[in-house]
Amino acid sequence: MQLLYFMKAAYSVEIQPFLDYLRFEKRYSVHTIISYQSDLTDFFTYLNSQFGVVAIKDINSGFIRSWLAQLKEEDLASRSINRKISGLRSFFKYLLKTGVIDATPMHNIITPKIGKRLPVFIKEEDTQKLIESLNRSTENWKTLNAKMLITLFYATGMRLSELISLKEKQIDFGRSQIRVLGKGNKERSLPLNKEICDSIKEYQALKKKEFPESGSWLLLTEKGKKMYPKYAYLLVKKYLNEVSTLDKKSPHVLRHTFATHLMNNGADLNAVKELLGHSSLAATQVYTHNTIEKLKEVYKKAHPRA
Repeated sequence: MQLLYFMKAAYSVEIQPFLDYLRFEKRYSVHTIISYQSDLTDFFTYLNSQFGVVAIKDINSGFIRSWLAQLKEEDLASRSINRKISGLRSFFKYLLKTGVIDATPMHNIITPKIGKRLPVFIKEEDTQKLIESLNRSTENWKTLNAKMLITLFYATGMRLSELISLKEKQIDFGRSQIRVLGKGNKERSLPLNKEICDSIKEYQALKKKEFPESGSWLLLTEKGKKMYPKYAYLLVKKYLNEVSTLDKKSPHVLRHTFATHLMNNGADLNAVKELLGHSSLAATQVYTHNTIEKLKEVYKKAHPRA
């Protein structure tokens, strides 16, 4: 992973070790590291264009505020600005830790407030329609893949990256569970019911017959290749279009649906946290808001004084 040319002369001495630290010590994904690199590149591009080459030790909060003001003028969303601030915080914290700087310029940088965005999910009745639609479809590899994808997303709440990277050896039929390697290489076990296990076995048998040299990946395209993100995204979107009017139709919506339906049906918050592979309970608590909204609906319909 290399920095852009203009960065090499002035800042790569500090930035490249930071990216290596994220990759090898923090075990961040390639996608996350690219996001950090992109945000740092944006910052130093702005710094160069407005103030010339500034030594790392001479960067102060004034430079950073100037950049943030520019982002605000460009109407960048508060959520995106906060991500860039978070990236700078991590970068300067690393430089402080490694002795490159004596103080961080981020100590009095305030992040913009953002409104809470509730997870988008599919109603239970629409989920049932989706499953029935898949069961009625003529069986070809695209349909089989759609059925397997949507079934596993909804049954386990896995992330897209986790599901398409799933290998057959991670499925333990004896214990009716899947071992998933999540963010930070943290492993968790997800339960499967008999119906899901039977569906996976059926898919595996058809795959072995059609693609005997397919290797260890569970999910393949109709060409016998390892499934990739865009393929899965488009396939899920196609079937969600048939049952949902949501603006957003993606595999992550099915992950939200999994969590929301569990919460709405009385699941323990800590249990949902473990199933989703969240590192903190705060990330899972957003699903309680949907539960509260459902309770409000029930109250309005059932209470005589509502």
